[in-house]
Amino acid sequence: MAYAGDVTQTEFDRLLDQRGGPALVVHGGAGTRVDADPAPYFEGTRRAAEAGLRVLAQGGSALDAAVAAAVFLENDPNFNAGTGAALTSAGEVELDASCMDGTTLRAGGVACVKTVKNPVLLARRVCDDTPHVLMCATGAEAFARECGIPEVPNALMVTQRQLERWRELHALAQVEGADSVRKKIGTIGAVAVDARGGVAACTSTGGTMYKRPGRVGDTPIIGAGTYADDHEAAASSTGLGEAILKVTLARAACVRVREGASPREAAAFAVGLLRERAQGEGGVIIAGPDGRLGWAYNTPRMSRAMIRAGMSKALAAV
Repeated sequence: MAYAGDVTQTEFDRLLDQRGGPALVVHGGAGTRVDADPAPYFEGTRRAAEAGLRVLAQGGSALDAAVAAAVFLENDPNFNAGTGAALTSAGEVELDASCMDGTTLRAGGVACVKTVKNPVLLARRVCDDTPHVLMCATGAEAFARECGIPEVPNALMVTQRQLERWRELHALAQVEGADSVRKKIGTIGAVAVDARGGVAACTSTGGTMYKRPGRVGDTPIIGAGTYADDHEAAASSTGLGEAILKVTLARAACVRVREGASPREAAAFAVGLLRERAQGEGGVIIAGPDGRLGWAYNTPRMSRAMIRAGMSKALAAV
C-alpha cells in the first residue's frame, strides 16, 4: 500500500470515521497494477475528489458531486473508464456506467455504449429524464443524441497504451484462447454525502480487458455496482463484475450500515462476502448519511482518495 504525502493508515481511519458532511470518496479501480507508478493514480483520484467537494461546497447535491468526480476520472486516460478504457476482443471501447440518488432512489444506468465520451452523464440523463433505470447499446446512444450529448468516434477514446495491451492479449489469445486472457479488472467510482445527510453514488468502467463484445458486468446494475439510500448508505464497487453481481456487493455494503456497522466495517464485511461466497476480487467505497466513510479491497492495490469539509486537499492512497 502506498500513500500520497505523510498520511498514515491511522490518520486515514480517523478521517474516515469522522461524522458530518459534506464528504466524498472516489476509487480508481481495484485493478491498479503493483508495478505501476502510483503518482498518476494519486493525482487523478485526489483531483477528482476535490472536484466533487467543490460541487458540494457550492450547494450542489450529493449526486451532482459524485457525477462531477466520476466525469473527472472518465476523462483521465490512466483509468479504465471513458477515454483510456479497456478494449473488447474486437478492439473497441464499450462503456458501462450508473448513478443513484439516495434521497429519491432515482437511478440510471447505461451499458455497451460506444460513442459517448462520458457515459456517467448519459446515466444521469436516464435517471433524470426517463422512467427507465437501464438502457443499453444503440438505444442508449440514440437517447444520448436526443439529449444533445455529442457522438464521439470510438477510436478517439482508444489510447495507445490500451491498444498496445490489446495487441499483446490478442496475440496471446491465439495461442491460449480468449477466455484465458480476460483477467484485468478496473473501474472508477464516487460516493458523496452532503451536509444534510443525502447520499449518492456513481460508477463507470470499460469492463475487463479483451472482454467479449456485449459483455456487461456489475457497473451499470443498481445494487451490484452502484447503490444509494439515505436510510442506508451509498456504495460503488470495483473488481470482477461477474463475482460482484452474484453477491450484489454495493447493496450488501449499504445494508450492513443500516444494521449498525460503520462504513469501514461494512466495506470489510462486503469484500469478505465477495471472497467467501463468489471467490471474487474487488473492493468497495462507502459514504454513510452521518458523514462517515469507508473502503475495503482484497486486491494488491485499489487507488482511492477522500476529502471532507475543512480539508485543504484530498488524501490519496494506492
